[in-house]
Amino acid sequence: MWPFWWKGASGFSAHSTAEQVTHGIDGTALTAIITGASSGIGEETTRVLALRGVHVVMAVRNTDSGNQVREKILKDTPQAKIDVMKLDLSSMASVRSFASEFKSLDLPLNLLINNAGIMACPYTLSSDNIELQFATNHLGHFLLTNLLLDTMKKTANESNTEGRIVILSSEGHRYAYREGIRFDKINDETSYNTLQAYGQSKLCNILHATELARQFKEQGVNITVNSLHPGSIMTNLLRYHSFINTLGNAVGKYVLKSSPQGAATTCYAALHPQAKGVSGEYLMDNNISSPNSQGKDTDLAKKLWEFSLSLTGEEEL
Repeated sequence: MWPFWWKGASGFSAHSTAEQVTHGIDGTALTAIITGASSGIGEETTRVLALRGVHVVMAVRNTDSGNQVREKILKDTPQAKIDVMKLDLSSMASVRSFASEFKSLDLPLNLLINNAGIMACPYTLSSDNIELQFATNHLGHFLLTNLLLDTMKKTANESNTEGRIVILSSEGHRYAYREGIRFDKINDETSYNTLQAYGQSKLCNILHATELARQFKEQGVNITVNSLHPGSIMTNLLRYHSFINTLGNAVGKYVLKSSPQGAATTCYAALHPQAKGVSGEYLMDNNISSPNSQGKDTDLAKKLWEFSLSLTGEEEL
């Protein structure tokens, strides 16, 4: 992360907030889906996009929590357009159900923000018998994105407006397993490492964006897709590591980003005119940055794409 005060080419820095990077932007013609929208930076992203006029669909595991956030936002922004829908990214059945329900609403879809995630949890298998961090952070979002692409393409064509997909990754991708993605050991409990498995899933997020951006360019699709590191933020992601959580609560206000700062790069990628036409990039602190060498490996990205298709049972785009 750059020093808080350092401003990149965009004119924004790590200190910039989501409201600051979207100041003066009118999003009233746009519809967005935000996963993990009921807490942390997902909640702040929802609030700011709604403040700018975007119709936000909150895709959340707990709809009660989602509705509480919705009501809180509406108190401050009565004109906000927000819907709450149930989505459990660790379950492919839930992802398919969400996509089907959303399509039945016949809404446009301009922005897809794959924000939700879990971090460094104990070894667990999803309902589909896939390691939980890989299943939730990557595979669920991979399937969701594929199921919604036709809607996004239709919206982009009919509105003549660029669609944008934003995938939240992390600098944690640098601490994945040595081989990056362990295709033959995704469910290997004996060698499972909580933080390396997290890094693996975040590397997958970057590679997902890289390959999808390549396909869009090849097909001439008017949709961009970028991944990003939101910054180091004190959220409930660290609930599985009590010592780190306690330390973060003690010193976090001095060295970590706030939620408004943490949501800034997402909102910048989703709404700012400077991001128009930018695709296949890795962003940090509201500027274009660079992942590690594995994050730039196009062959690895293609291999992950095929592997993900096989796990989800989806056909090639």
